[in-house]
Amino acid sequence: MATNRSRRLRKKLCVDEFQELGFELNLNFKEDLADEAVDAFLDQFLREAMTGNGLGYVGGDDYGLVCLAKRGSVSEEQRVAVETWLKGRSEVTDFTASPLIDVWYPDNSINPQDA
Repeated sequence: MATNRSRRLRKKLCVDEFQELGFELNLNFKEDLADEAVDAFLDQFLREAMTGNGLGYVGGDDYGLVCLAKRGSVSEEQRVAVETWLKGRSEVTDFTASPLIDVWYPDNSINPQDA
């Protein structure tokens, strides 16, 4: 595809100055945790860690992608806020939050102005 794109097309494709960043999240729950406890954790996670920080979550109960709830990029501060929230939870034995990535084109590198 041509690299000489109009501003409107760059915005529609979420590339260049319109690149949107997010991060992947892997959760490992305690083995003896009941399904109801996992559901209660996820409800709190979505309400407090995601909505409370202006974020959205797409995925399952143990793996997903965190992105901004509106158009734009997740900041490093928002990523750290989610990590901090998860560290205080007893339901999770451990978790992995990736560095910020391009949510539309994960194989693309991050633009210098976004890093």
